[in-house]
Amino acid sequence: MKWIAERDALIAQTLAFVQSVTGKTDELHPPEPPPAAFAVTTEIVTVRAVAVETDPAPAVSPPAPQPQSLQIPPPRPGGDFRSEMQARIANFRKHQERFEREREEYCAATLTKLRAALRDVGPSPPAKK
Repeated sequence: MKWIAERDALIAQTLAFVQSVTGKTDELHPPEPPPAAFAVTTEIVTVRAVAVETDPAPAVSPPAPQPQSLQIPPPRPGGDFRSEMQARIANFRKHQERFEREREEYCAATLTKLRAALRDVGPSPPAKK
């Protein structure tokens, strides 16, 4: 494991540096002599380009367009960035407020239906003991 040896050497070098700066020695971990140099190996690989003939890609139909409720205009090249961001944030807030309003309406409608169904059922007969 080469990385373990490199890690241990780095720890030893750091400890030796700290000791030289502070003037203290560490009795628990005596400094290890740092390695003279890390061995670096390189390998030269020759890559040769090969021409490959492929069949033409099959025709793929584009996906069906998804309905989008929020249209974001492309950024203007010389426009005012601050005003554009404020407009986008305001649009986002309106979008989120609409979602929250729809959730509240759905919840209220569901609770109304549930309460009406409970009223229609009436009280349950007493349990026999």
